[in-house]
Amino acid sequence: MAISVFDLFKIGIGPSSSHTVGPMRAAHDFVEELRQRDLVERVARIEVKLFGSLSATGKGHATDRAVIMGLMGERPDRIDPAIVTPCIEELLETNTLMLDGRLAIPFLWTRDLQWYEECLPYHPNAMTLVAHGHSEELWRNTFYSVGGGFVIDEGQAERGELDQDSTVLPYDFNSAAELMALCRMHDMRISELMLENEKAWRSEAEIRDGLWQIWQAMQACVDKGLQQEGVLPGGLNVKRRAAALHRRLLATRDDQSLIASTFGAMDWVNVFALAVNEENAAGGRMVTAPTNGAAGIIPAVLHYYMKFQPGACERDVVDFLLAAGAVGILCKKNASISGAEVGCQGEVGSACAMAAAGLAEVMGGSVAQVENAAEIGLEHNLGLTCDPVGGLVQVPCIERNAIASVKAINAAQMSLRGDGEHFISLDKAIRTMRDTGRDMQDKYKETSRGGLAVNAIEC
Repeated sequence: MAISVFDLFKIGIGPSSSHTVGPMRAAHDFVEELRQRDLVERVARIEVKLFGSLSATGKGHATDRAVIMGLMGERPDRIDPAIVTPCIEELLETNTLMLDGRLAIPFLWTRDLQWYEECLPYHPNAMTLVAHGHSEELWRNTFYSVGGGFVIDEGQAERGELDQDSTVLPYDFNSAAELMALCRMHDMRISELMLENEKAWRSEAEIRDGLWQIWQAMQACVDKGLQQEGVLPGGLNVKRRAAALHRRLLATRDDQSLIASTFGAMDWVNVFALAVNEENAAGGRMVTAPTNGAAGIIPAVLHYYMKFQPGACERDVVDFLLAAGAVGILCKKNASISGAEVGCQGEVGSACAMAAAGLAEVMGGSVAQVENAAEIGLEHNLGLTCDPVGGLVQVPCIERNAIASVKAINAAQMSLRGDGEHFISLDKAIRTMRDTGRDMQDKYKETSRGGLAVNAIEC
């Protein structure tokens, strides 16, 4: 299985990569299947069946709305978030869905959108779409949203395929040990090896331009998050904090002692992470990195580097994201980046490890130090549960990104103060994440049936 850095960093919308981006992509793919079979014009009705975690927290994660927009022909990387609410309101008022953006068919929200607690065999994030003609079933397919916006269908699941991409990479690796061995054998940094692998898909100019566009999208998300105020949608009445904190930081920007202090730096990291995850919770445009629930960590750490490191430049952004991507690939291949599969350790833990690796890379760390930074970042998120209050990506998710961002910086700093030698390897930490996720009760895996999700409710 070949995974590109652009598979891990995708422009999309909030609030969830697995529950919003993935389902929208699956619904769009389903319409594409209908189009390829010349079935669109024959469709008289569409059924949407949501299972497992998509059912348990789907309303809080806007899964239902995402599927509808996908059926209307929208894609998560291109959709304007501002059109979602008006389109859904019109559908509810008219009971009409514009399939593929052009064919009006009846759609009754309470009849055609169905929620099931049961989990399908392959993955807890499952959905089945059924297209009916006037007197017969035309086509159906089941899709699994396996984390980070990745989607596979029933056929791929049965064949054990996690992804369709079979591209042959010049420096393929399946473990951190293999990655480090390849780097040493060919005298490459991790970012250099990743760049060579990415050339299997696109030119170096396209890679650098694409990653710079990812960085620009991250910056735009932070900028918007720093301007927005008020209460986040969903009913918890969680107030946005990033804008007010940013104003306080700007008011003290002439105080060099504060800016240079540890507390001042942490304030900036916190505000960057809060801005991203508040935008995500509001359904705004952001970058999956590697998931939406953990989308604030890598942008916060990269903003920290670009703001505080003298001489930081565009090349550093590319190297940061490439090195971070290498760690994300290892987490996805050998464990999971899905909160519904292994808990929040797979989302925030993976993102923290990725950010730590990226920072260590651009700070001049050796291959061993970069691997050590990632291991520290992941090790100290092991066992982290996914228990969002109300099924919303707000509590504890928003603050958790800020805390993990600071943790990633500390992990990179600790690794750079050492020589790269350490007791637990990154491979062992990832394996532990996988095993811990397997042992974790389902109520702690993005179902909102345990932990903070239930203890936050006052009886």
